[in-house]
Amino acid sequence: MTRTGLGYDSHRFGRGKDLMLGGVTVEHDQGLAAHSDGDVVLHALTDAILGAIAAGDIGEHFPDTDPKWGGAAGGVFLQHAREAAAAKGYRVGNCDITILAEAPKLSPYKPKMAARIAELLDIPAHGVSIKAKTNEGMGFVGRGEGIACLASVLLVREDE
Repeated sequence: MTRTGLGYDSHRFGRGKDLMLGGVTVEHDQGLAAHSDGDVVLHALTDAILGAIAAGDIGEHFPDTDPKWGGAAGGVFLQHAREAAAAKGYRVGNCDITILAEAPKLSPYKPKMAARIAELLDIPAHGVSIKAKTNEGMGFVGRGEGIACLASVLLVREDE
């Protein structure tokens, strides 16, 4: 048996933080404003896994009103979701991620992101697909105000 999940996250740019995407520091003059590290990639993927097992969303598990999650790395959230899926008998088969950003250029970082995500999910790197797209000048992403991410995940039974 398989289950699928879809996750989304977005954050606006802000000063004073490194830009974290897919668990990797990306060179840029701004980071993403958030209670945690603002890693939209890992946050969207976390939501995809939680959604696939009908376990709510990242905000229910890690509320931004709780100071203990201030500055937390997105990998903490992703590993929690992976463990929650495992507790229900599922593992990640593969994931497909689309990052929407006008800048910075993400091509050089995609292999590093895929490797880090594969490590966090304990799957082969070929099970992680990362695409980067612009928004063609439209909306908050197109105006360069922030970054958004969509992630889908396929969960498979541990015994398959």
